[in-house]
Amino acid sequence: MVAGATVAAISLPQSMAYALIAGVDPRFGLYTAIVFTAVAGIFGSSNHLVNGPTGAVSLVTFSALAFIDPDAKLDAYEAMFLLAVMVGIVQITIAVTRLGDVTRYISESVVTGFISGAAFLTIIGQIANALGVKAQGTGHQHVLYRLYLTLTQPGPFNYKAIVISGSAILFAIYGRKLIRKVGLPQIEMLLAVILLSAAAYFVGWSQFAPGAKPAVPLIEAIPAALPGLHVPSIKLEWLVDMSSSAVSIGILGLLEALAIAKAVAHSSRQQLDYNRQCLAEGIGNLVGGFFRCMPGAGSLSRTAINYSAGAVTRFSGVFTAAIVAFAVLMLGPLAAYIPKAVLAGLLIVAASRLIDVERIRYTATASRADAILLVTTALAAVFIEVEFAILIGSTVSIIWYILRASQLKVQELIVSPEQVVRARIASDPPTSDVLIYDIEGEFFFGAAPDLDKYLRTAADEAVRRKAHFIVLRLKRVRNPDAVALETLDIFLKEARRDGLTILLAGVRPDLHDALERIGIAKRHGEGLIFREEEKDYSATLSAVRKAYDLATAQLADRDAKTPVYYLV
Repeated sequence: MVAGATVAAISLPQSMAYALIAGVDPRFGLYTAIVFTAVAGIFGSSNHLVNGPTGAVSLVTFSALAFIDPDAKLDAYEAMFLLAVMVGIVQITIAVTRLGDVTRYISESVVTGFISGAAFLTIIGQIANALGVKAQGTGHQHVLYRLYLTLTQPGPFNYKAIVISGSAILFAIYGRKLIRKVGLPQIEMLLAVILLSAAAYFVGWSQFAPGAKPAVPLIEAIPAALPGLHVPSIKLEWLVDMSSSAVSIGILGLLEALAIAKAVAHSSRQQLDYNRQCLAEGIGNLVGGFFRCMPGAGSLSRTAINYSAGAVTRFSGVFTAAIVAFAVLMLGPLAAYIPKAVLAGLLIVAASRLIDVERIRYTATASRADAILLVTTALAAVFIEVEFAILIGSTVSIIWYILRASQLKVQELIVSPEQVVRARIASDPPTSDVLIYDIEGEFFFGAAPDLDKYLRTAADEAVRRKAHFIVLRLKRVRNPDAVALETLDIFLKEARRDGLTILLAGVRPDLHDALERIGIAKRHGEGLIFREEEKDYSATLSAVRKAYDLATAQLADRDAKTPVYYLV
């Protein structure tokens, strides 16, 4: 309960601020911090993950709603509720089909690059509120062009709003240092909202007469009521326009939640059920869509505070939701006195903290592939569309994984004078009677071209050395599929046609079962297949002995014309 209260203190200002990023009323951010946080907390797997509105998801939500007329607020709200339902369906589908584990093939570099790009866009998106002017342009125009229009508009900047946003930035930076020094919970953002809003009121900047505008733009009042059941409006054109965004937000939300949950579980030693957490995220968004909520995900800052505050179970998130609900009921109307510049300054600080310079440097220098993934995702977020950035980065990451997985490792082996099978080195003389090759890697369609090339090279090398036997050691091949097996089958048929004998050694049970089902084992002959045994190299040595026995028999028969191929 203490942890839940501590998280609620930062959840209140963050939720309202993230709603502004999405371009909607702040109350919907608070509704999300109530409904989605509670539902995901009940059904989730992580004991410490706190869900709710987040900056990255809110930014993608804003982009997804760009096709709605800015003046048609009710349509934008209804479309957002429908978007939350669509995101929930996407995430539940991923969980039900048990595809949650697929996220492990998406590099952490993609997440780092996306968060960095999204944080940069968040800062840009709050410039107008920080300057106290109206943002220019439309959602169909590029964000950098809209920033240019905002900065070059003929109207003057609101210097009172600049003072407030600048004070919020300073308060968030130095207030955190002071609060950490005295050992208090991280409530600097809540204090900034309360103190700066009160200061703006007492100096007259947020006071206004009926029909008159205040000196600085204010957020709208929040009704002192909890969200009720509401069925979103459904329009076919909305479903079409938001389908890609729903997939992007669904994947992004799961990546955020699982990455944060994994990081905390590493410290807490908790065993996570990834598909269950995916299901909880989906249920949270689905239910939230029927209670006027924004799409949400796991929050890094709130989860870190929850863990450091001593949370023990998932119900710390439920307590957070309950306290936020109580605050809405008791203090909701007072939100009408909060300047937008306060939340803009806090968002600028929060977004800048998401750009982890040290992490970016470490990732960029770790490997060329990581650097490419990071830069590609970040640039896609800034210069293309933020909702496509995570899909682009994820696609590049998966392609990179497939390319690496499709690379087979083939090494020639020899039998040493000590009767040990080991890798052949440059100083070893080439063998002539029996060639031995070790094949290692994923035995699937992506590796089939390399497999075909290596097998043909082995055959050509045997002809060049006038060897009669090749041993293929298959102990380290994994996950055989039809294409790779067909490649092997064709090679065995051609070898038999050319008078070669092929011996397969170290054959694992899954590969042997596949060979039997397809009929390769019967056509090739079980006597030339040596299954993997518990002792290292036992199958390989058995195959090598068989190959030399056959070689000896052929040498004894001078008229024998059929060479033998044996692969280990």
